[in-house]
Amino acid sequence: MASSLEQLQQVTGADVAELLRARERTAERIARRRELLSALAVDDDATVVLMGSWGRRELTPRSDDDYMVLVRGAKRSAPPRPLPEAVGRAFAADPSGSSSPGREGIFAKVVYSADLVQRIGLDDDSNTNLTRRMLLMLESVAACNPAVLEGTRRDVIEDYLSDSVKEFRPPRFLLNDLVRYWRTIGVDFVAKDRQRAGEGWGLRNAKLRTSRKLLFASGLLPVLRCHELTAGQIPDFLAAQFALPPADRVAAAFLHYEALIPGAAVFGAYDRFLRLIGDEQVRAELHAIDGREAADASERFAEVTQLGHAIDRGLISLLFGDGLRRTTQDYAIF
Repeated sequence: MASSLEQLQQVTGADVAELLRARERTAERIARRRELLSALAVDDDATVVLMGSWGRRELTPRSDDDYMVLVRGAKRSAPPRPLPEAVGRAFAADPSGSSSPGREGIFAKVVYSADLVQRIGLDDDSNTNLTRRMLLMLESVAACNPAVLEGTRRDVIEDYLSDSVKEFRPPRFLLNDLVRYWRTIGVDFVAKDRQRAGEGWGLRNAKLRTSRKLLFASGLLPVLRCHELTAGQIPDFLAAQFALPPADRVAAAFLHYEALIPGAAVFGAYDRFLRLIGDEQVRAELHAIDGREAADASERFAEVTQLGHAIDRGLISLLFGDGLRRTTQDYAIF
């Protein structure tokens, strides 16, 4: 069966060729990573979760190896199998290459699902814990033992719903945490800029305008769509939605509400962005931009800015269109 992204392409003629190529490339690389992990002992309650562009199925040649060892349950005395160091060594043998995880300390760690489920909000819910929980929900794929990831995602969903699920209403607890994460991304963008004195500002800004925004939309839209569902239907709907790549969740919403022209515009712009950052020269140019003055002098950054505006307009058209306007106003703003 065609994915929602492919269906949107068929209905609208949208140019999503790069997105589909990236999806094929990612599937091939994930299969290779699974082969590399097959030589390692893996506990029944553990898995290796790939995140970032791996989880979005949007790999480019310079994508980071963002992964974690996820254990479903509470921390235990015996170390889990495999350990992150063993996973890193296995991935280093990938003939297609490997790269270091992001430098914030989010990845290449052992993560116990009890921390993600039981530490939502207040001081125990650190920036790191919030980020791991949201990335597990929004952009993750299992490189082994997929049932562990599926079960953990379901555990997180059910915990969010345990205090707030109601008939024909978006679940506010989950909605608020999604919004909190999106705002955290924006705050952390400035904090990282201060720490790094402008290093990589242009590329991170470009991603904030495009892939990060669409990632947020890929969580927001399924949650808002719960206004059409009974309380009993919501858990299965959200579990099915979050098992999909982010682009499919967004495309499904455009199809569901028949917002075809805005949907084609959003994915046409995003497809162009993926082509740009897949070009080593363009990526290097964006990475070299260290602030607003340099950005204003860059034609490539100006193009990325326009692509971001196109994504904004398409998403706003959907969120404030006939199907979602009232729900967006009542739940996503106040």
